[in-house]
Amino acid sequence: MRIVVLAGGIGGARFLRGLKQAAPDADITVIGNTGDDIHLFGLKVCPDLDTVMYTLGDGINEEQGWGRADETFHLKEELAAYGVGPEWFGLGDRDFATHIVRTQMIGAGFPLSAVTEALCDRWKPGVRLIPMTDDRVETHVAVEVDGERKAIHFQEYWVRLRASVPAEAVVPVGAEQAKPAPGVLEAIAEADVVLFPPSNPVVSVGTILAVPGIREAIADAGVPVVGLSPIVGDAPVRGMADKVLAAVGVESTAAAVAEHYGSGLLDGWLVDTVDAGAVERTEAAGIRCRAVPLMMTDLDAAAQMAREALALAEEVRTA
Repeated sequence: MRIVVLAGGIGGARFLRGLKQAAPDADITVIGNTGDDIHLFGLKVCPDLDTVMYTLGDGINEEQGWGRADETFHLKEELAAYGVGPEWFGLGDRDFATHIVRTQMIGAGFPLSAVTEALCDRWKPGVRLIPMTDDRVETHVAVEVDGERKAIHFQEYWVRLRASVPAEAVVPVGAEQAKPAPGVLEAIAEADVVLFPPSNPVVSVGTILAVPGIREAIADAGVPVVGLSPIVGDAPVRGMADKVLAAVGVESTAAAVAEHYGSGLLDGWLVDTVDAGAVERTEAAGIRCRAVPLMMTDLDAAAQMAREALALAEEVRTA
């Protein structure tokens, strides 16, 4: 079975770990979000790609879900001593090495997709990880701070401000001019199923879909497309997805997120058992829906979620 997964960071990475357990013989291609990418200290940082790579390569900090395990922060402390910022974005010493290698390779002329493949040679994540595009795309958020309306990088909104002010707009800058990275459209065309994990529907999966050609390829692939709701009990399972959903006019409910993707794209949708009342509304929108446990409390729970997603995909296929 050939499975394509559109993945953001923590939620996508943990779901992928479950998917690998649930379908050990599957050929899995992960299209990773690069809208979170940011340039810091002269280095290109790719938080979502690295979170997937570290998680599946057993190098992740399990407690926080991002960054390296057994990390130290001597370099960050030295930069702060020199007054070099930003201090709000915490890169560890081990993590810095990844960004140095990536930046050197890009400077030598390698595209991000080739660099990602090279980095994965070390981590051996057991999936094919492809960035959504080799072009520069950065998600920016329009906010009002101290009476001034301005656009800031999504990382500043998420990490420094902790989404403490309303997001007035979310814009994937550069997405309209970007092209899918080599292998992205081919993987979708050859897939047996496409999965949207419980990643942020606006700034993770939504940003991937904003690259021209990707949404269309998925809609035209003729295979089941199944998503898992990141909203449980009208609240995000993790993070602050409700803040960016509000910015695009979508209520923070499982059914509303399914409608946001739309029946032209989504064939099946899993909601948590606490949101069983959303099944009828979702199916009325033309999307087959089932209520199952969606809390990734451990690897076995994530694997069961993946099995439910694949079962719903098969149900769609044979309907």
